[in-house]
Amino acid sequence: MPTAEELYARNLQLEQELAVLRAQIQWLRQQMFGGGKSEKLDKAQLMLKLGEFEKLNAKAEELQKISYERRAPRQKRPIAAEKFAHLPVKETVVIEPEEVKADPEAFEQIGQEVTFEVDIVPPQLFKREIIRPKYRSKTDRSRPPLLAPAPARPVEGGYASAGLLAHVVVSKYVDHLPLYRQQRMFERWKASIPRQSMAEWVRITASWLEPIYHLMREQLLAGGYLQIDETPIRCRDPDKKRGKTFKGFLWVMGRPQSDVCFKWGPTRQYGQVNELLGEDYEGVLQSDGYEAYEAYVSAHPNVVWVGCWAHARRRFFEAQAENPKAVRVALKLIGRLYLLERQWDQEGIDAIERTRLREMLFARSLDWLHRLALALRERYLPQQLLGKASGYLLNQWKPLTAHLRYGRTRIDNNLIEQAIRPSAIGKKNWLFIGHPDAGDRSAIIYSLVVSAQRHGKDPQAYIADVLRRLPAMTNQDDLTELLPANWQPA
Repeated sequence: MPTAEELYARNLQLEQELAVLRAQIQWLRQQMFGGGKSEKLDKAQLMLKLGEFEKLNAKAEELQKISYERRAPRQKRPIAAEKFAHLPVKETVVIEPEEVKADPEAFEQIGQEVTFEVDIVPPQLFKREIIRPKYRSKTDRSRPPLLAPAPARPVEGGYASAGLLAHVVVSKYVDHLPLYRQQRMFERWKASIPRQSMAEWVRITASWLEPIYHLMREQLLAGGYLQIDETPIRCRDPDKKRGKTFKGFLWVMGRPQSDVCFKWGPTRQYGQVNELLGEDYEGVLQSDGYEAYEAYVSAHPNVVWVGCWAHARRRFFEAQAENPKAVRVALKLIGRLYLLERQWDQEGIDAIERTRLREMLFARSLDWLHRLALALRERYLPQQLLGKASGYLLNQWKPLTAHLRYGRTRIDNNLIEQAIRPSAIGKKNWLFIGHPDAGDRSAIIYSLVVSAQRHGKDPQAYIADVLRRLPAMTNQDDLTELLPANWQPA
């Protein structure tokens, strides 16, 4: 017969397990049925499984939406005339009343009603004919014929122009269209362009853009502040396992209001961070709590590690079902930091003044948040959501509070996560990289098109213009004017 103490301990254990199950059910429901989530399982089948746990979750408190900053007032949507005011008018249609057509002399015009419709002309391929006349001397027939040199083009001896190459790579890396879909589209436009040819064009484009990519990387490393992150991408290596894929990673680094650089790596280990940043980087490195970044900082004393408050906040947001009141307090404290940052952005506060303001105005919120995390860690198991949230916050406390000393940093890594988003969307369409070498090419092209978009440049116009200029440049030692931040249309 168990004693009262044993029964109490057993009951306490069951309550803790019940709390973990409740949190897992709530998280699963949010992932599968919450806004913005894609469905990977049939809803009916999932509900049958969830029904078994519904009794455990009956008394769980209702999920509450917590906002850590005031919402900006919704802007008025522009009317159609404003949205399309920049479009040229290529056709004007005048519709006369039938009565006026029958007897135009009986009526006089007193005004008119003007409306419009937006039409589209499907893409159309065309040929640019290049003629180079040959000449010979009338007085000296022994001289060789004169012929103007052929224009420099990115594909020697081929038919692809810089504009066509730019269209293919932008369609793949910006519009997320795999090459086999582009092949079908070209066929619909009465042009037969094999997928193998387009794959070769991607390789050629990446080789022309590679010097600009290396220049971007050098300037980023010399800036003294980097944000870094990584995303998994499947890769197929036909030389090793036929038909099999393995998980590789696209690593990306950048700086606010600057370029971003991607790098392909077959693993997520520390060595990939070292290859991306090199041995000589000095300055501030901002990332999430992944151990590889911590290992790099530990091995490089001239590098300062700062954390990401968005990752810390996200874990508390996902743990609301376990203790809504405690989570509400944590989110409000973190929200105060964001509210102050937004005010300073609007006022144009520089890095030196922001450092002073952070040290002065962040202290109280951080002190309360630290005490709350310590209390929650003692109360909840490490595998519970609140135990994970408080544990992450306390483990990352040093890099998270390092922002107090460096006013030039952003308090989260959201900008670099936004830079990764195109590749995350793209891999849902083209599924995997066909060869490890193609990973390096993808990293180069992603770096340039994403950087161009960051600076408000049209990636199609940028890539096409760069591919026209580079083959004609006799001296490519200085490519500064071709960087996405500096580029201007010819």
